[in-house]
Amino acid sequence: MKLMGNHFEITVVADSADWANEMIDLGVTEIKRIEKLLTTYSNDSETNLINNNAGVAPVKVSAEIIALIQRSLRISNVTQGAFDISYGSVDKSLWNFDTTMTSLPSREEAKKSVRLINYKNIEIDNEASTVYLKQKGMRIGFGGIGKGYAAEKAKHIMQSAGVQSGVVNASGDLTTWGNMPNGEKWTIGIVHPELANNVFSYINVSGLSVATSGNYEKYIMIDGKKYSHTINPRTGLPVTGIKSVTIVSTNAEIADAMATPVMIMGIEAGLDMINQINDIEAIVIDDQNKLYATKNIKLTK
Repeated sequence: MKLMGNHFEITVVADSADWANEMIDLGVTEIKRIEKLLTTYSNDSETNLINNNAGVAPVKVSAEIIALIQRSLRISNVTQGAFDISYGSVDKSLWNFDTTMTSLPSREEAKKSVRLINYKNIEIDNEASTVYLKQKGMRIGFGGIGKGYAAEKAKHIMQSAGVQSGVVNASGDLTTWGNMPNGEKWTIGIVHPELANNVFSYINVSGLSVATSGNYEKYIMIDGKKYSHTINPRTGLPVTGIKSVTIVSTNAEIADAMATPVMIMGIEAGLDMINQINDIEAIVIDDQNKLYATKNIKLTK
């Protein structure tokens, strides 16, 4: 089903199909609620209220949005700004990633296009429950963390209702709990970055979340070189060198949020950062289809 602009699939292990469908409906309702909260396509969403008042005034929002923004800011700190929810202000006219794009903008133009991206200019007042974007034109968006957050919340709702095993899959970003009907762990395929229906490697998980960020779905070729649709928030230029990053974590929101920063930071710095954090691993495939992984990863071909 299409939710939050993504294809969501929910799997529940149960003895009764009716009960399973009831549980899935609970998950879908929760995802729809979060979509309404986070969307930038609806003028009255809390996200847009914050954006429309950038450089004007703080906006009173729900404790849920405050908490999500605070967690996002912590991830920005850890990734030194490679993850930044204020990416919404990037000048999209420079980046259409289609066949009409035949050259990159100049370094100056690119840098100018990201000048408003700065998580340090997001101000939170916990007591007043307000969020303020300090500069006019700033915009926040939850594209880098929203799918994982929704998957995590849907999982919790279904677990609370008694679902002991299941999967919430948001366009390849997924969270698992319990086991498959045969009692074994869930088998997750790591997609080949150039062959959409081919699996590069397998990983067996339970109680873990997996998220992938890659340039294989959206990119441009200029002078024979592939440029990812992922933009480095510091330079405004597209990321090169990495085809895909897969993150495995105990939390779907963290997995979703950490995939893009590793792509931006590059193989060495990205893997080094992940190796220093507990309960999170990464698998990286570079432009030559070479596979790199953090120290605790065990893959099966």
